[in-house]
Amino acid sequence: MNANSIVTTSRELYGHNDLDRLINPKVIAVVGASPAVGSFGQRTLENLADFNGTVYGVNPKYDEVLGRQCFASLKDLPEAPDAVIICVAQRFVASTLEDAAEANAGGAVIYASGYAETGDAEGTQLQADLTEFGQRTGVHIAGPNCVGLANLNSRAIMNFMTDAGEITRDHAGDIAIVTQSGALGYTVLQGVKRGVGFSHFLAAGNSSDIDVADYVSYLADEPSAKAIICLMEGVKDGERFLQAARRARETDTPLIVYKAGNSAIAGKAALSHTGTLTGSVDAYRAAVEAAGAIWVEDLEAVVEIASFFAKNPRGPRSNGVGIMSTSGGAGVINADKAEESGLGLPPLSDATASALSSIVPDFGSVNNPADLTAEVLKAPETFVSCLEAFTSDPGFGAVVVTMVFVHELTSGARSEVLCRVGATSEVPLVVTWMNDWLEGPGSNILDADPNVSIFRSAGRAMKTIRQWQDWHANKGDVGSTHVRVSPKNAAIQAREIISNATVSQGEGGLRVLNEHDSKAVLAAYGIRVPGAHTAATPEGAAAAAEQIGFPVVLKIASADIPHKTEVNGIRLNLNSAHDVAEAARDLLESVPLKAPNAVVEGVSVQSQVENGPELLIGARADLQFGPMVTIGAGGVLVEVMRDAAVLLPPVSAEKARETLSNLRSFALLEGVRGDAGYDIDAVTDTVARFSELVTDLSDLVEEVDVNPLIVGRSGCTAADGLIVIRGA
Repeated sequence: MNANSIVTTSRELYGHNDLDRLINPKVIAVVGASPAVGSFGQRTLENLADFNGTVYGVNPKYDEVLGRQCFASLKDLPEAPDAVIICVAQRFVASTLEDAAEANAGGAVIYASGYAETGDAEGTQLQADLTEFGQRTGVHIAGPNCVGLANLNSRAIMNFMTDAGEITRDHAGDIAIVTQSGALGYTVLQGVKRGVGFSHFLAAGNSSDIDVADYVSYLADEPSAKAIICLMEGVKDGERFLQAARRARETDTPLIVYKAGNSAIAGKAALSHTGTLTGSVDAYRAAVEAAGAIWVEDLEAVVEIASFFAKNPRGPRSNGVGIMSTSGGAGVINADKAEESGLGLPPLSDATASALSSIVPDFGSVNNPADLTAEVLKAPETFVSCLEAFTSDPGFGAVVVTMVFVHELTSGARSEVLCRVGATSEVPLVVTWMNDWLEGPGSNILDADPNVSIFRSAGRAMKTIRQWQDWHANKGDVGSTHVRVSPKNAAIQAREIISNATVSQGEGGLRVLNEHDSKAVLAAYGIRVPGAHTAATPEGAAAAAEQIGFPVVLKIASADIPHKTEVNGIRLNLNSAHDVAEAARDLLESVPLKAPNAVVEGVSVQSQVENGPELLIGARADLQFGPMVTIGAGGVLVEVMRDAAVLLPPVSAEKARETLSNLRSFALLEGVRGDAGYDIDAVTDTVARFSELVTDLSDLVEEVDVNPLIVGRSGCTAADGLIVIRGA
């Protein structure tokens, strides 16, 4: 493995040197070259018509195919091939790979299907053989079941798509595409038809050897790729993907991630509220964003976002946005979308206002947004003057121009003016194309321009500007060292508690700690819990209450009942020994009728926590990324409100506060209608400690629930706790 490879948990990521012969070949061999119209061999050779290196055909039937010299075998080639494109049926693939290794090939693309995607044992084993071969020999494999690759810079269009060579001609650009699905990736590549330029198209297929993480790792060190689009359905090894994403962040290469298949939640039933809130897509998003990548929810947005990031590698000089329109209504719409994305619209500087006032008619508006009216379009120089005034305004870090009505005679010229100004502008110049003629006159000019960005949605434009601002603002966060806040010996103490805990056996070998032991683990990390005592009898409960002090809360004590409200197993506001005894008697008699299979230990007598906003802090192990922390609105309405966010631990107090501030329930913490507010710092400190707990105990803990975490004027308390651990 080369020196620039990156060490990960399962195997090293392939670095730029590992894959460069395959992705940037000088010599290509097409095994299965054929003149038969429509065959994979024929299509591949056609797509390589403009390749600036050497192409050999390999097929014993021919001496020449489509003008390319053809040989009987890879072993007969006059020089070692960098890339071998295997266009033959599955039964010939293994022997062809052996020939490729003997010929000192750099890598191979396998089109053939019939491997692990079939789901049967034979196909799975055949793919496992490919994995072993690629990692043993260094002949790295793209595929199988792969549509192919394309390097638009060298014209190495190594795939079988019918028109790939033709549509990509003269469209080399700054954006790279990494995709698991060849067809889905090709739909994005067809952005070339409207003027967008791409550097690479890299499909992984079944990912027997090279996967999307390897491609991202390669492109992170590829100078021609200024932004990476990654289209995925899922990854087998989350840590490898995060290593690749962090590598892209280290090289300041924006990674735009779109994941398909987001409707399914984690596969197994959850015992905690956290598990019902947190699906696989939440984990992916949290992990991707923590690694410094840009998460995108709409496929339609990926090209626009990648294009904007590629065209604007420098960060904003300010976070203000200026909106310039020739339509008052369009300006208002853009302003609304800016507000939705949290973008500031500062007033015009005196110089900008003065420049516009001399141009804009009285029935226009010299504000931000500015309504220049259609009058300024009558003379190109007035439009240019307005643009230059806006882009020179020091309060603006980006300038948005609306394109409302387009026409063959006008909008093309206006687009050229925008590009001319954009070439010298120190801030991003963004056009919101606000008409349904999506590829109307001038749009192709803007799509192809290296400076001006075009969005066919005002909302997407504003959201992207905000993502760009945040991406640059958070540049130092990725890879920063987490400063521990919980006690050094917390993990040792917690493991001892768990080893001696009272547990209930659940499905799949999972074990549920009772509330007392769950809270003891929390307390080991410095998370505040109420004073408590478990009593087996009503008389014992009354005595414990007098010792704790009134008022108290009574809860049924059973590891078999994780959610006590479901069996009416809680009594609040008990202010005397008599009341406690009566409540305990009621719980011990009524709950077993509702949960006949539960082992009841007695009742837990707890000091009652002062009233305050109720939050949830939870964690659940994700199959790809390990434990994920969830924070949000808590209490009995947790699954109704669904006001929550997911984070990759460990989480700093600063990150916790940033996340909380984006929740709807944050207003309750700050205080509403004159309320003094609650102890937000205590909450963020608790989240940080909780995140260290789940990180330290990731090998043991499956789920954790603190619900509710009651926030007081000073401090916060874990009023209930649930910890689910894996079986031995």
